Amino acid sequence: MAARRYWLMKSEPFKYPWEALVKDGRTYWDGVRNYEARNNLAAMRVGDLALFYHSNEGKEVVGVAEIVKESYPDPTADDPAWVVVEIEPHTPLAKPVSLATIKADPELKEIQLIRRSRLSVVPLTATEFERILALGGTKVPKANRKRA
Repeated sequence: MAARRYWLMKSEPFKYPWEALVKDGRTYWDGVRNYEARNNLAAMRVGDLALFYHSNEGKEVVGVAEIVKESYPDPTADDPAWVVVEIEPHTPLAKPVSLATIKADPELKEIQLIRRSRLSVVPLTATEFERILALGGTKVPKANRKRA
């Protein structure tokens, strides 16, 4: 069994906020049109966890989503090379963690959110993931699903 991996996925809250994911209960993550971000989606496995980040407005981590279906062709794209994964809401953060807080934290100085700021999907280390949850007053969640 492979080790769980951690990610950060950005969504503009006026397009798809955390509250919509909670209401929907499950969604596929579509519209990624950057090769590096696409490769990150393709690397996700069932049981991996992703921080849900509101970009542009808010600029803060607001929740944790779980990968529940691995990559398949994006139904919104003409080219099957573009992929989606399916996610479900897992845990809301007790308090959002702002980009300013992340940038000011010395433990997060190498985080891809800052180093690769234009990417909509980036990998995180377990330490970075746990640190952001701690800043948000949230315990490290266990996966809801068994790994495939």
